[in-house]
Amino acid sequence: MQEKIYSIDQGNITIPIHFEQQWVYDLQQSFKQDGPWDLWEAFQLAYQAEEVMQIKDFNELQCLAHLPYLTPFPHQIETAKKVLNEMHGRAILADEVGLGKTIEAGLIMKEYLIRGLAKKILILVPASLVLQWTRELNHKLGIPAVAQKKEWMWDKYDIIVASMDTAKRPPHVDYVLNQHYDMLVVDEAHKLKNKNTKNWEFINKIKKKFILLLTATPIQNDMTELYNLVTLLKPGQLGRYYHFQKEHMKDKRNPKNKEILRQEIEKVMIRNKRSDEKIEIEFPQRIVKTIPIELTAPERELYDEISSFVRGYYRQLKGDIQNMLSLITLQREICSSRDAAFITLVNMFKKSGGNEEMKNEILRLVQIAKKVETQSKADKIISLIKEINDKVIIFTEYRATQEFLITKLKEQGITSVPYRGGFNRGKKDWMMDLFQRKAQVMVATEAGGEGINLQFCNQIINYDMPWNPMKVEQRIGRVHRLGQTRNVYIYNLSTNQTIEEHILYLLHEKINMFENVIGSLDVILEKLKLNDLENNIMKMMIDAKDNEDFKEKLSQIGNHIVNGVNG
Repeated sequence: MQEKIYSIDQGNITIPIHFEQQWVYDLQQSFKQDGPWDLWEAFQLAYQAEEVMQIKDFNELQCLAHLPYLTPFPHQIETAKKVLNEMHGRAILADEVGLGKTIEAGLIMKEYLIRGLAKKILILVPASLVLQWTRELNHKLGIPAVAQKKEWMWDKYDIIVASMDTAKRPPHVDYVLNQHYDMLVVDEAHKLKNKNTKNWEFINKIKKKFILLLTATPIQNDMTELYNLVTLLKPGQLGRYYHFQKEHMKDKRNPKNKEILRQEIEKVMIRNKRSDEKIEIEFPQRIVKTIPIELTAPERELYDEISSFVRGYYRQLKGDIQNMLSLITLQREICSSRDAAFITLVNMFKKSGGNEEMKNEILRLVQIAKKVETQSKADKIISLIKEINDKVIIFTEYRATQEFLITKLKEQGITSVPYRGGFNRGKKDWMMDLFQRKAQVMVATEAGGEGINLQFCNQIINYDMPWNPMKVEQRIGRVHRLGQTRNVYIYNLSTNQTIEEHILYLLHEKINMFENVIGSLDVILEKLKLNDLENNIMKMMIDAKDNEDFKEKLSQIGNHIVNGVNG
């Protein structure tokens, strides 16, 4: 069949028009011979490609088909769908500790990226979590996030993870506020509850279309803080402040019209709890072991003398907050290590001014401390680590104890690394990497109990006990969380006939802190006006007639807390 040529005359111009006719001939021949109609394999591939690209339900998550290295839990998928379909990208993710808020935020980010609804994203987190967030987004979710390190990076990269403290100070703040972000994600968002802080003002100024606030403790008892957090997320959701006061506040701490308020909050907040029936997760068991320690005679003399010193001067120094805090610290440190107590004694001596009586007492205690050559706790921990023969995290509250333990471990040929709040971001990440790849032990101060994930380890030693149960749960939460596949072993060192033994009684016997996760415990403590638990315990110790009386007072606190949780 020949190509047909037509022409159109426009005045003196002839325009040829060509019509290709070969395809008609080929089609006629295929009809006569009943084929070939093309390769069947190619048709199947094309059909399968169309099926993959087909969006059957716009309300379903498209990102789930693009996560080869992650299988989200059902509650995480439901959370992401609710934020997408009902909350329109503005939400407070308030799951209890360890349920995977980071993954939920990542799923939401991934979905908006795939749908083309977001390109430029800013993630603000505590400095110690910048690289952890960056790794999780890249490795688990395939989101090309970068950790902010240099000033020029703000303009160059679309998805940046940065610390709040870095982002809000010059010159970085100008780069952040001059850009328009499709999505802003803020971790540890409970730090934004006060409208008068620089953090709240900074987040409020950032230009953003979608915003996710992540916090395990979104609601305390101050209704104004709740209002501030929701207003930052979605201005007008709770009306003007005077309207909110009138409709929902009996007073600063007590709500009214609770059901209406709850409905309004649920429009912007999702909170999953471990106790929820929909949470299809079986966490590994917690196995708790108390290791009693008998003090040597010199250690016992030092403990008794320091306790008497603290009792005597605590009453005298009422109103002198600085010295009273030093006394509380000293009483706690003497159960940790001689080294920690020694440093506090020296500092108290320097600050005692013209109080010659106190100076002489401190010098006497220093001489007693020098006679302590063997530290029973440290000796016990060496044998315990050798017996465990696996990676171990040792938690202490004091830097002097941390340094003492690292030296002691080195003498015994046990590899260890320190981890504390004073390290910069790079050093913290380096220590975590060394712990995972090379060292057997990480000796961490309380900074090691905040935010970091250490699921590759399942052994914790509480070298000294915090007086606040929430700090204990934060420590355990570093390893007893999503991703942990082994039972978690918790070893609590307790020196006999000391305040440490009584604190362990409160945590272990009365409120069962180690076996259970009490996600609302911080709220309960505030309701019972026990949020300053350390001071409450110290006052009880000072006022107690003897050890049994002190134990009875602690028992009453424990009953109070348990009743608050169950109520």
